[in-house]
Amino acid sequence: MAFDEAVAGRVRKALAGSPDVVEKRMFGGIAFMVRGNMCCGVIADRLMLRVGPDGYEAALSRPHARPMDFTGRPMKGMVYVETAGFASPGDLKAWIGKAMAFALSLPAK
Repeated sequence: MAFDEAVAGRVRKALAGSPDVVEKRMFGGIAFMVRGNMCCGVIADRLMLRVGPDGYEAALSRPHARPMDFTGRPMKGMVYVETAGFASPGDLKAWIGKAMAFALSLPAK
């Protein structure tokens, strides 16, 4: 599965200046790792976010978000956001901020 390079470019721009961000191909898309922990990514044209167990239900309550079910089963703490959910730069920044906050709460790998 390919990923939308334009969406990945928007994520790169939103993460610019953040320390310890590394790109890695995974899940058939691209993931952005922070201090060795997965933070967010792009699969097809969807945003993939690791919001953690405590932020999971709140993330799912937002429009255009759904459980990440890449394996056929929902992955707790991981969500997909459809393109309409991050159409504006502010929405994209807010989503990435939630994932970044969770990634930074984890010990570095």
